[in-house]
Amino acid sequence: MHANIGPLPNTVAPIAKPRERLISIPYLFLRATTAVCAFATGFVQTFVFARVLSPERFSIFIVIGAIGYTLWVTDLGLAKIVFVNLRAPHLENKPKEFAARQATAVILFYVALALVASLVCFAVVLAQPSATPRGAAELALFLFYVAFNLVWFSLRSISISVDLFVFYESLELVRRVVNMTTMLVMLAGLPFFAFLILTNVLWSALFTAASVKLIQRGALVPRLIGVPRDLLSFFELNWHSIARSGTGALSGVFVSNFPYYIVPAVFGLGAAPIILEVTFRTFRGACAIFAAVCDLAIPGQTRALAGRDAKRMMRTTLLVVALCCIPAAIGCGLLIFAGGPLFTFLLRTAATVPPVLAPILVVLLIAGVVQTVSDALLQYSGFFRSLAYSGAAVMIMMILMTAVALVAKLDLMEFLTGYAAIYAMGAIFTAILAIRGPIHATTANPQQHAMSGLVRMSRARQAPSA
Repeated sequence: MHANIGPLPNTVAPIAKPRERLISIPYLFLRATTAVCAFATGFVQTFVFARVLSPERFSIFIVIGAIGYTLWVTDLGLAKIVFVNLRAPHLENKPKEFAARQATAVILFYVALALVASLVCFAVVLAQPSATPRGAAELALFLFYVAFNLVWFSLRSISISVDLFVFYESLELVRRVVNMTTMLVMLAGLPFFAFLILTNVLWSALFTAASVKLIQRGALVPRLIGVPRDLLSFFELNWHSIARSGTGALSGVFVSNFPYYIVPAVFGLGAAPIILEVTFRTFRGACAIFAAVCDLAIPGQTRALAGRDAKRMMRTTLLVVALCCIPAAIGCGLLIFAGGPLFTFLLRTAATVPPVLAPILVVLLIAGVVQTVSDALLQYSGFFRSLAYSGAAVMIMMILMTAVALVAKLDLMEFLTGYAAIYAMGAIFTAILAIRGPIHATTANPQQHAMSGLVRMSRARQAPSA
């Protein structure tokens, strides 16, 4: 039995039609465009920051960015649970006000978190003897700019749950284009402080536009009264799933961010954090493209799981894997044959990237395809326990690898080699869990899963509020 089969009611008749496309073609092109823009934004930011900031200040902003991404530890997979809560009634065309109120509370919780983190950053930096109010404000604004991604990507999950993915991606395209433009304008003289203000004003405008549309669709509610109560009820009703998804989410954040703390502490500021940033910018940028491809399949995969349509599930998943392999192959080719010149162009004199970094990144990109496809399928199908198992295993292996690296006094490239090896093993394990979980579940007897935790949660969320 699959104890953690999720969210989608097992009584739903198959929804897929014989001639229905596996993925939306307009969404395919739009999501591909935003994914490429996301990949390009990371490199543009590195390119510009390496030229408008000194290496030491650049490395400080890298660390601040890592702190912003570390705030994702508070995610605990909440956005995926919100997706599950909204997706099931949407597929059944049932009212979802109760779930919408909880979704609103989660989003506002993340907004408050980003604001508080920025204010704390400003106060801590300003307390330093050599700090200036402008310098502290720059770091605080940059932290907010990074931390607000948690809010934005949670809105993506909510948008997909009610089939507003095209609208969301349209806003995402605007965000990426405007961000890249303002970054490049800094090369022509735009002050860094002005760039930070403009990007956060853009966040406000995009958040407002997305929220209004989701309120109209019934996925959010236009009220602030009762938000704390709704947030508490969300945790109360979903604490089993939060415990499982939280383990996976926390381990994911740890694996993605702990090198940003280890490398500066062991190898110092300057070149080492910058090389790490280039490595992870490339890797995370590629994974953003893979995740974009996976997003295309989420509506079809969740419908296939709800309708026990094994053929549709397999075809959609294999199509996603094939599409992910295209950018992965292009990236691997560029790294192998032109990695050195590309890194030199990107960083100029800020740091020199060793040639051995290219094969390390090739391993990470290949493993990234496997990990991203499997992870997305497990998340949006509600297999949070499987995510907890794989995430905890990888986190433990990463900690052991880091301890060995510190004791053996490995250099930066040796440390990254160990990181890539552990990540690849974790990706294979996650793929096995995805095959044994949601893929196998489409062929199983629906009665096996009728009383799963998330199904009970789905029933509970439809109860009238107190």
